[in-house]
Amino acid sequence: MRHVIALDVGGTGMKAALVGDGGELLYQDRRATGRDRGPEAVVEGLLGFAEELRAEGVGRFGEPAVAAGIAVPGIVDEAGGVAVYSANLGWRDVPLRDLLAARLGVPVALGHDVRTGGLAEGRIGAGRGADRFLFVPLGTGIAGAIGIDGRVEAGAHGFAGEIGHIVVRPGGTPCPCGQRGCLERYASAAAVSDAWAAASGRPGADAADCAKAVASGDPDAVRIWQEAVDALADGLVTALTLLDPRTLIIGGGLAEAGETLFSPLRDAVRRRVTFQKVPSLVPAALGDTAGCLGAGLLARDLLETADPSEVTA
Repeated sequence: MRHVIALDVGGTGMKAALVGDGGELLYQDRRATGRDRGPEAVVEGLLGFAEELRAEGVGRFGEPAVAAGIAVPGIVDEAGGVAVYSANLGWRDVPLRDLLAARLGVPVALGHDVRTGGLAEGRIGAGRGADRFLFVPLGTGIAGAIGIDGRVEAGAHGFAGEIGHIVVRPGGTPCPCGQRGCLERYASAAAVSDAWAAASGRPGADAADCAKAVASGDPDAVRIWQEAVDALADGLVTALTLLDPRTLIIGGGLAEAGETLFSPLRDAVRRRVTFQKVPSLVPAALGDTAGCLGAGLLARDLLETADPSEVTA
């Protein structure tokens, strides 16, 4: 059975899959990233994991994968196939595409983790059928993927979609990016977790705990949640003013709160728009499989659009 290898590399864990021609997950596996062992060990562990997946495909289907896709965090040169920088993984200028292609003997596509997850949500998830979409995962930080006609825009320098660094509270909380008042300092799952932990006096409390407290009517939780929703609505309205998406997909940990998030968020966005068209605002559909599914799509796209010798050169 024809299949591709898909890898989704995170700061603490790697998710992997063998993906069929119809986009189905034929086999899945997970592994610790092992960042405590250093960047070189992370890369070698990743290459070894990919080789194991190749062998798994041969054992299960009688033939090796025909291509591979990999999604990684940080700054990514997708065209050059280079993982330029990742603070969490400690690597700089790693030619991952060429390293994997040499190890596997097949064409390899490299993508940014959020854009790759957004590609999957846009094509086969919550944005299926939308010609323009914006995917915004709310996790430790906030990023975005701009979808246009079945592809995701990387931008001239690979930074397109960094909605988390729209300034929504000028002069506000400092952000590691160097600005003050960035969206992700107020509306990410990490920001809500920190605020609720401080307000509740429970250091281990997180955003999910805050959402539960909101549902029970706790006034501090309601205040913290509404502040996050208002900041998020401000950032999203700026984004939709610029991009005019047909579908706005919200994912990540904060989206797991369901209507506790989506009901007030939809109201907050509607209150802020004037001439803009309000897009369909929906939860992500693919969960933590989005990265692998997107990496599989990148690999399959290679087979459809390019000669393998051009991809691996």
